[in-house]
Amino acid sequence: MAQKPITEFIEKHYLHFNAAALVDAAKGYKKHLEEDKKMLVSLAGAMSTGELGKSLAEMIRQDKLHIISCTGANLEEDVMNLVAHSHYERVPHYRDLTPKEEWDLLEKGLNRVTDTCIPEEEAFRRIQKHIFEIWKDAEEKGERYFPHEFLFKLLNSGVLEQYYEIDPKNSWMIEAAKKNLPMVVPGWEDSTLGNIFASYCLKGELKPSTMKSGIEYMVWLADFYTEQATDQGIGFFQIGGGIAGDFPICVVPMLYQDMERTDTPFWSYFCQISDSTTSYGSYSGAVPNEKITWGKLDIDTPKYIVESDATIVAPLIFGYVLGW
Repeated sequence: MAQKPITEFIEKHYLHFNAAALVDAAKGYKKHLEEDKKMLVSLAGAMSTGELGKSLAEMIRQDKLHIISCTGANLEEDVMNLVAHSHYERVPHYRDLTPKEEWDLLEKGLNRVTDTCIPEEEAFRRIQKHIFEIWKDAEEKGERYFPHEFLFKLLNSGVLEQYYEIDPKNSWMIEAAKKNLPMVVPGWEDSTLGNIFASYCLKGELKPSTMKSGIEYMVWLADFYTEQATDQGIGFFQIGGGIAGDFPICVVPMLYQDMERTDTPFWSYFCQISDSTTSYGSYSGAVPNEKITWGKLDIDTPKYIVESDATIVAPLIFGYVLGW
């Protein structure tokens, strides 16, 4: 019998409280897939810099998810880790840094994300010249694409292979590009590459219209959900909160209420991993039942919330779903 050390450990020790919620959510995820239903995974925060790709890439390879919604940061940071991993610096004492020490990191070209510094020169600039050529080529041809489609073109071209510093099987973006995985990247403009694209527009070297917009993402997602949900709905596995989760989940009430397609099924599974506490007006801290009032979830939709650190919980749930 195949060894499943992570699964066996979880089932033996994770019996109560948030630990039990983790197991329930993982079992619900597996059951959802066994019923031949699709699953959306949303990525907030800096999960790519946290190297979630080590488990997420395998989830993509094994068709354990069918669409990703992520921030522009997560979209680009997996690629940055791919091409500049050896230049990243960890700062375990980040809580004790003075403003002067933070400034010193800036002057070294190290942009800090909690305890990990992204090397600006090696990461951003190594990608920039190649992605600019792809942006410019599309514009000259009168073509327009979504942010993730441009990065898929970049990865599939092979031009970055000369820079690879990790095993490519641990890059979830490489796996997504291979499969042309459906994606939405709401708010891409606030990412580093989004800022770089805007700078080219300010200099008159590119046009904003070359990049498809967030509204176009929503229109595309509406068609995707309508086609893929059938009468069963799609599952929603949310890592963190923010726009990566709130943007795609709204497609259901939009279709039902604004488009008056009253046969639109609700999301058919919901799990959120978040350490945000319930507070006034907080989306990230809202309990799943609140989403019933917004027409996102049904009364009977399986609902799970794991109030813990997503960097700890998500790889464990993925490991359980993968049978590790």
